Amino acid sequence: MGAITTVNYETIIGLEVHVQLGTKSKMYCRCSADYANTPPNTHVCPVCLGMPGVLPVINRQAIEYTIMTALALNCTASEYTKFDRKNYPYPDLMKGYQISQYDAPIGKGGWLTIDLDGQKKRIGITRVHLEEDVAKLIHRPVVGSHGYSLMDVNRSGVPLMEIVGEPDLRSPEEARQYLVKLHSILQFIGVSTASMEEGSFRCDANISIRPEGTDKLLAKVEVKNMNSFRAVYRAMEYEAMRQRKAIEDGERLVQETRGWVEEDGKTVSQRSKEYANDYRYFPEPDLPPLLISRKWVEEVNARLPELPEARRERFISQYALSAYDASLLTASRAMADYFEDCLKTGKPEGLPLTNRAKMISNWLLGDFSRLLNATNTDISAARVTPPQLCELLDMMSKGSISGPAAKQVWEEMFTTGISAVEIVARQGLTQINKADELESAIDRILKDNPQAVADFKSGKETALKFLVGQMMRATKGRANPQVAGQLLKKKLEEK
Repeated sequence: MGAITTVNYETIIGLEVHVQLGTKSKMYCRCSADYANTPPNTHVCPVCLGMPGVLPVINRQAIEYTIMTALALNCTASEYTKFDRKNYPYPDLMKGYQISQYDAPIGKGGWLTIDLDGQKKRIGITRVHLEEDVAKLIHRPVVGSHGYSLMDVNRSGVPLMEIVGEPDLRSPEEARQYLVKLHSILQFIGVSTASMEEGSFRCDANISIRPEGTDKLLAKVEVKNMNSFRAVYRAMEYEAMRQRKAIEDGERLVQETRGWVEEDGKTVSQRSKEYANDYRYFPEPDLPPLLISRKWVEEVNARLPELPEARRERFISQYALSAYDASLLTASRAMADYFEDCLKTGKPEGLPLTNRAKMISNWLLGDFSRLLNATNTDISAARVTPPQLCELLDMMSKGSISGPAAKQVWEEMFTTGISAVEIVARQGLTQINKADELESAIDRILKDNPQAVADFKSGKETALKFLVGQMMRATKGRANPQVAGQLLKKKLEEK
């Protein structure tokens, strides 16, 4: 018998991301696009209700946001684009067709890079196009029957940008990094809130496997219902393993759509896609083709802010931050802006810019982020302003308050927005730095701890740390630990 050969399979992933654009009005009418937390069917008009005889009008801001995104993703902005009718019957599609783009997208042929163990990998962007969102079905189960569904049309017609990536991703981790990078870019350029929880950043994944060293893809599976970066990672990991196991068990993989079930940690089949959908695209007769001049593209390009990757590199070179810290600070534009606003606030004498940058960075990524995460608060909504934070840090660096006291003050600042100066004055937390103010406390500590004094005299240096701790407790954290340590050591050596 010949040796049994084991086939290794390579994972192939391509992501399609839908992004609700942050325009004030909908894509083809003047209804407000801010429908979140509003009563059902209150942001509607004949256009988004799909009534006969109505005419759509293109939202210029949505076009500019899409051009801006295309440029940020290194795409070529098309000089000619048009809208098409994508026909398919579904309960949440009011007109029976969706106004989308087919063969003439606004942007095409772009890329972004991800970092893999210090190595950069370029992931291709096939196209960036614009369409409209659909209504939302709300399913109500009823005990003992099949239940019923309700439809909220508020979302129908909201500008929806689709970013179609090339199948260049080879692992769940690459997919996660791609999404994180894309999400950061969209937030930096300000075209969307890109909130996965609120549905303004939605991802579908196409995943398949193929024998390593070949171009022969097995059946492609589309995975939906992933509403977090973690969910995308877990879904891709599960699906890649499921497909491999199916092949090993002699099963036939079929082209299908599967949904991710977060609670069960698995994908489930939703519908077969053995045959390509026939959307019967044709040009939208109520909207003329759109010509995008080079002047218009240049004007949009001039409004592009510094992108996260460029800002990260500048933070490393200008402020001498580590690549890790710079990456965390530039993960969101709000955090990066807050950091630099702090640097613009006051410049303590004798403290180099790089030292101040490191101090602010440590606080933002430490105590500040801890409370932001604990309260599920975005830094843009924090009550503490950059000048207030800098006031606290300056008090600490000058020795006006101790480190432990600063952390205590910070907790109240974050909750109330009250300044550090006011909290310190009210709670009597000013640090004691003068020797004469510490003398009586030192004498009492040495008298109450004879064993520690004896230990120090016998050569145990840890005894001094113990005594400093007792000093901090006696002064409720107000004693300057360096000054207290020096005074204690001097007194002990005199005994």
